Amino acid sequence: MNFTNLHFPLNFKFKITTIASDFTLTDSNDNTLAYVRSKIFKLKDDVIIYTDESKTKELFRIKANQWIDFNASYTITDMLDNSQIGRLARKGIRSIWRSSYEVFDNKETQKYHISEKNPWVKIWDSLFNELPIIGMFTGYVFNPSYLVKDMSGKEIFELKKMPSLFGRRFQLNKIGSTNQEKESLIILSLFMMVLLERHRG
Repeated sequence: MNFTNLHFPLNFKFKITTIASDFTLTDSNDNTLAYVRSKIFKLKDDVIIYTDESKTKELFRIKANQWIDFNASYTITDMLDNSQIGRLARKGIRSIWRSSYEVFDNKETQKYHISEKNPWVKIWDSLFNELPIIGMFTGYVFNPSYLVKDMSGKEIFELKKMPSLFGRRFQLNKIGSTNQEKESLIILSLFMMVLLERHRG
């Protein structure tokens, strides 16, 4: 199953009524495209992508390749035939200043790079978050954006955290072009990245 013929922007909306980190992916027409759920109480990140909230059919699975760690990478598997379609890798020490990830295909060739557009956003968010009362509302003011670029530096997607008290919503806009197979790999990689970055900014 691929994410094809999509109507952008796509919206990531987190649920705030569950213990687990889970969100629904919808298109611009509010059609549900996937339901993403991170399994809790795991020493390794384990994320399952279903067709919808009924959780009757698994589409993909994303699992960390090692114990929870700053340099972890995440394998993306198609559950239809149990084949690996790619991998997301977090760029360790570089992510202290600017969140940075690399996207690899199933042949371990790097295809894309994801990075924070303006790292100062999370700095200001951290500072204001310490202030009484005012800190509760930083989610309406400091919201990071992330750019997906190919290896030539061409921008393909922009993911924005939308103003929200609980950091519930992200929006994905397509600003460049790539083939549909690689588009699915990017979107799946962003699922994992959003779960990791949700509370930053």
